Amino acid sequence: MVTPFTDDNQVDHDTLARLIDWQIAEGSHAISVTGTTGEPSSLSLAERRAVMETAIRTAAGRVPVVPATGSTNIDETVYLTKEAEKLGADAVLVIVPYYNRPSQQGLFQYFTTVARTVNLPVVVYNIPGRTATNIEPQTLKRIRQHADNVIGIKESNRDFEQVTRVLSLLGRDFLVYSGIESLCFPMLAVGGAGHISATANLLPKAVADLYNLTAKGRWEEARELHYRLFPLNDVLFIETNPGPLKAAMAMTGQIRPHLRLPLVVPSDEHQAKIHEVLQSYGLLQPGRLG
Repeated sequence: MVTPFTDDNQVDHDTLARLIDWQIAEGSHAISVTGTTGEPSSLSLAERRAVMETAIRTAAGRVPVVPATGSTNIDETVYLTKEAEKLGADAVLVIVPYYNRPSQQGLFQYFTTVARTVNLPVVVYNIPGRTATNIEPQTLKRIRQHADNVIGIKESNRDFEQVTRVLSLLGRDFLVYSGIESLCFPMLAVGGAGHISATANLLPKAVADLYNLTAKGRWEEARELHYRLFPLNDVLFIETNPGPLKAAMAMTGQIRPHLRLPLVVPSDEHQAKIHEVLQSYGLLQPGRLG
């Protein structure tokens, strides 16, 4: 989920709570906050904790809440991960440390150290396009062998072959979630467990249905939905996420169009394209999103 901001650039907890209620009503299977789409590197530790608290309190056990607790600083990661456990999170999402560009041994030590500090399930978040480092499947297997509460990975590596390698090495019961919108359906086809989706901020029911249809064996319908979602998935990454998404959500009346620097709203040209795509989905109709 996005982190909405007020006009004076503070976290808008009222809007966040409203969005969470809407997500649950629309059929989202779980809530994840302070991931990439939630601008975690632009939030203070206190703000990240407060967002987690709002999400867990608002969800109130109706669906699992899986906050992202990773950072490039292991002490911060451990602190946020422990706080998530205290607040009642159901699992945590921990990103591969960014900027540092650690070795595979460094990643092994980092994730096993973090995982051992809590009893929560831990989902590794691999997004090489943001972190400049890919966690290799063999490294993930080592981590799993030494920390059995590491139960899955959000895979945002565009090398789709990696998904098959992970499931082959770690077993088909290891939970692999797609972090790339256009790969959500293909990942389900090779044994993925689901997806953690930015597009779900706009179309939660459709994104949830993509999983629901495959779970029922209705693959042809899921394939058609995959292609129906593609234009929206594509335009929401026309610039760095979550800029286009927040612009789209502002156009639909869900949030104010605010990001924290260095992120800014998309160019006028790109906003016009976003508006065009939203219109084609009927998302600009008054009252469409409640």
